[in-house]
Amino acid sequence: MFSPTTKTLCLAAITAGLTAVLLTGCSGLTNALAFRSGDAQPLIRPAAAIKNSVPVPAPVPRELDKTVLSAYVVEPGDGLLAQPLKLDSPAHLPADLTVLPDGKIDLGLYGRLLVAGKSIEQVEAQVQSAVLAKTADAGQINVRLVSRVSKVYYVLGQVNSPGSFPLQGRETVLDGIVAAGGLNARASRINIILSRPTTPCGCRVVLPVCYPQIVQLGDTSTNYQLQPGDRIYVPAMDFWSGIFGEEKKMKKDCSPCKAPQHGCPWNCDGPTGFYPDGIAPASGVPAGPPGTVPVVVPPAGVVPAPTLAAPTPVIPAPGA
Repeated sequence: MFSPTTKTLCLAAITAGLTAVLLTGCSGLTNALAFRSGDAQPLIRPAAAIKNSVPVPAPVPRELDKTVLSAYVVEPGDGLLAQPLKLDSPAHLPADLTVLPDGKIDLGLYGRLLVAGKSIEQVEAQVQSAVLAKTADAGQINVRLVSRVSKVYYVLGQVNSPGSFPLQGRETVLDGIVAAGGLNARASRINIILSRPTTPCGCRVVLPVCYPQIVQLGDTSTNYQLQPGDRIYVPAMDFWSGIFGEEKKMKKDCSPCKAPQHGCPWNCDGPTGFYPDGIAPASGVPAGPPGTVPVVVPPAGVVPAPTLAAPTPVIPAPGA
């Protein structure tokens, strides 16, 4: 038989669980007890501390402010195609030039060349020299990258399909989460991070991802452009956050995602996000580049609002 103390503790636990269900509904308890896929660990303290110290917006490329990546460097697994530009060239090169684990490609008659760690232009010059050394009248040789497998990013934690994904060069954090099947029921929406690879003795780069603001407000401040080797990590909610939600925890947290949000003023053409000459009205809404006034057509059936003379209200961030 159970002791009186054990019975009291069990009764208290049952009462707390029933109270939680009554206060939050069945969905809260379902989220708290939901199956955790992938890595279910919370953020480690150093990651949380570095995340909370990053200014928002951080001075890195993001949606609406993307940049081209650095020159592509060939690595093992990549596929190349080398062809003479002249159709009647006497040079005959293998059709399949996959970079081997030792970093070399096999040119058949023209030998094996070490190409790992080099740009496409450098590989082309190297192949050109090797071919001309044995076939003087081969003409110009063109080298193209046809298979890119060495540049990837990772999405880990509480997503439906964690793994590594090929990087095309235009993806953002939101693209990465969508590619991984989206967040599952146990995902913490307020603690997602993007960490970048750094040297063993270097400083660490851990960027906060304000997921609710990205998907609900269209805020691009933390929708960073992905780089090769980036890691998007979605930690799991703790038990009580799964029941009561993460709003209370966010109030106590020093998250950079708590900045206030501003709505755009409207005129007869729709919402205006930028203003002529970079001058914004007295609403606190940031101005855009000088001379840019995009016009947004309202959805069908929506009557455009008249020009607003009053300042735009400030919408507090969740949990602020």
